[in-house]
Amino acid sequence: METINIEQGYPQVPIAMQRLNNGLCRARATGKPFAKIIHGYGSSGNGGAIKSALAAELRRYCLRRVIVNFCPGEDFGPFSESARAMSAAHPEISRDCDWGRSNDGITVVMFR
Repeated sequence: METINIEQGYPQVPIAMQRLNNGLCRARATGKPFAKIIHGYGSSGNGGAIKSALAAELRRYCLRRVIVNFCPGEDFGPFSESARAMSAAHPEISRDCDWGRSNDGITVVMFR
């Protein structure tokens, strides 16, 4: 699985979203069906600005049919409908080291 780190250096939201766009383009070009986005959780205790902006941006990517689906790390495991759908399409995803770990600092996307 490709990894896209938009958290490195703790950038402001616009820079993180630019890294997201560039990273998704690069990851799609590899032909792999998934990418893991490392965004961190934020220091507020409620999730950070990058995590919130990421979710909104990924919803737009879904609407534009750039990605099929995404699953926040806290839901990335056998008890989440979206994670189970990803695993049904590509069983190898359930062997990822973050599967079932409730990692709030990542999000996994599935490409078309």
